[in-house]
Amino acid sequence: MATKYKIATTLLVIGIMSFVSFELIGSEVDENGFINEPFALLPIGFIFICLSMVLFIVFALIKKK
Repeated sequence: MATKYKIATTLLVIGIMSFVSFELIGSEVDENGFINEPFALLPIGFIFICLSMVLFIVFALIKKK
């Protein structure tokens, strides 16, 4: 596998791991009624997955030329 595909695959794995981490950590409501959850993992996961999809598409288009 070429290095460029390794980069895109790594970004995809990091994105999936952030969603899995969000589910494993879970959410809870404290005694004051505030929700405690690792919300930052959701946009990070979406960013990494979208970036990896863009890279896969770009690398596929470059390979065809």
